[in-house]
This record gives sequence, structure tokens and C-alpha cells, in this order.
Amino acid sequence: MELDGIHHITCITADAPGNVDFYARLLGLRMVKKTVNFDAPDVYHLYYGDERGAPGSILTFFEFPDAARGRDGAGMIHRLRWRVASAEALDFWTERLSGEEIGVERVEDGSAIRFEDPEGLGLELAVTDSGDEPLAAAAVDIPAEHALQGFDGVRVYGHGRDQEHAILTGAMGFEQTAPGEYRDHLGEQLRLPPQHEHLRDRLEASLTPLANPRASAHRP
Repeated sequence: MELDGIHHITCITADAPGNVDFYARLLGLRMVKKTVNFDAPDVYHLYYGDERGAPGSILTFFEFPDAARGRDGAGMIHRLRWRVASAEALDFWTERLSGEEIGVERVEDGSAIRFEDPEGLGLELAVTDSGDEPLAAAAVDIPAEHALQGFDGVRVYGHGRDQEHAILTGAMGFEQTAPGEYRDHLGEQLRLPPQHEHLRDRLEASLTPLANPRASAHRP
């Protein structure tokens, strides 16, 4: 079986508001869908991605409010890797992240930077020439030429933490996944599956309010 790339990556967060702030505001990803865990609708399932919500850019988080900080081990994904366009983009991100007191490590050959999200998930931005279409979001305070351009791959540990492997490098590009009018409002409303629509009033009253940085930035 030939693998063409990553469709999406799913993780866990214990802090939905902080998660939105980090990935949508700081990293400039678009919150393309706000829904619930279909098996436990009292908590969120959040989607981030590029402007269209294209496969190859989608990072999702299930909310588990009481989850302990994760501990990575053999066979586990411990770092997500995004593409960026240039060394200048790495300089931009180093300054932006450092300005919010996030530790940034430059890899030895200067082609990537590494850091962690507030809950300890390893992240990496790398200058790559994959030939894949850029899958970027349009954030008002991030120059288009420096935006994250979709996944380049993930890193997993082998039998020990000193053994690291890259897997599923590359991203799959697809045509737009939402019609034009709806695409203009991705992530703004709580989307529920039909089997949970009757719970909407209760869920909208009980779920933690989330401030979408993109909606705030574009509000007249």
C-alpha cells in the first residue's frame, strides 16, 4: 500500500480556550470547525487548518478538561512538523514565539525550529521543497509569505527516546472542502451532527465560550 501523505492529525487538549489562542491566534491557523466529541458531546472537538479547510492542513483536538500532561514513549508521535517557505519565515516565527516567552530551538543546519505548545506537544517548522501546494491560512498579523503551509510530517520515537523516526512525510492536497458562502464562515458556529442537534440549546449554554481570534480581528 502506498501512502500519499497526511490527511489530518488528532491530538488531545485539557484547555480548549488556551488551545484556540495558541493555534488560531499565535500560529495563525484558521479554526475551520467547532463541534463536539460525538461520543461525549459535552466537550469540544476543534479543527484548525488552512483557508479552505483542506486535507493535509487539518489539526484537530479532542477536549478532555481533566487530562494530565502527556508523557511520550516508544512508538508515539511526539512532534508535528509544518512546512514554511524560507529561512526568513523561520526568523519571523522565532521572533514571534520568543516574544510570547516560548522557548525556540534552531536545528543544527538552520533549516527548522522546534518548540512546544503550552501543553508540551512538540512542534517544528521546517523549510522544505516538497513540491506540494502551500496550504496556508490568512491571518491578519502574519505575512502571507511566512504562514504555515501544511504538514510536512510527524516524528515518532523508536524503542527509546534516543531513536527518532520521521513518518508519513508530505501532505495530500485536495480541492476546497466547503462551498464558498459556508467557507467564508468556517469555525464561527457550533456544528452538531444530526443525532445531537436536539442538544444544541443545552450544549451552547454549558460548553466553555471560545474566542475565535480570526472573528475578533475581522469584526467591524
